[in-house]
Amino acid sequence: MQDKVLIVTGARGALGQVVAEIAQSRGARIACIDHAPSQSSATPERIEIGGVDLSDAAQAKTAIDAAAKHFGRLDALINIAGGFAFEPVGDGDIKTWQRMHALNVLTALNASRAALPHLAASGAGRIVNIGAMGALQAGSGMGPYAASKAGVHRLTEALASEWKGKVTVNAVLPSIIDTAANRADMPKADFSKWVTPQELAEVILFLASDAASGVTGALIPVGGRV
Repeated sequence: MQDKVLIVTGARGALGQVVAEIAQSRGARIACIDHAPSQSSATPERIEIGGVDLSDAAQAKTAIDAAAKHFGRLDALINIAGGFAFEPVGDGDIKTWQRMHALNVLTALNASRAALPHLAASGAGRIVNIGAMGALQAGSGMGPYAASKAGVHRLTEALASEWKGKVTVNAVLPSIIDTAANRADMPKADFSKWVTPQELAEVILFLASDAASGVTGALIPVGGRV
């Protein structure tokens, strides 16, 4: 990661914070993009770009271009921005499906499309998306979320094919991530079986590294001990 320039979307979330912190500790320079307002001023090693709705293509492009201008280049885009909803299909609200599509598919699509020219110019460009093991076979109440994450899987494969030889595009597919929010939502679960943000971050950063130059179009399950 030394001297690599990474964009992390959803950087204020539980996973995004860990990915950004580990990457920066290994010498990477980080652009943190999030819907929440930025909390710190820019430095040569880090810039926070807040208040960005990545489901809007114009806002995504403005943020990505600002990061590229700040650092002079981009080497990797890590698309962590997203959301979750649990709702049965039969009596659910169509707005939930629209919201999941916007938060999970459109954010990754818009950020990727804006970043691809910069990443191709890097010579070692990487995109890492966040899919979901739950999108491989959706259970009850998982329809809207699983459908949107399945869209991320197909987006990953299509981009990998279209940009082969120029930019690698892969996705990690976590099970339940061990976060404070998930523990609060599922207090009776066995947390020891969940994948930790740190474990997931290691796989993400491998895919963003030079060592993963031969990997593209992969959907990699990261299931912890479930």
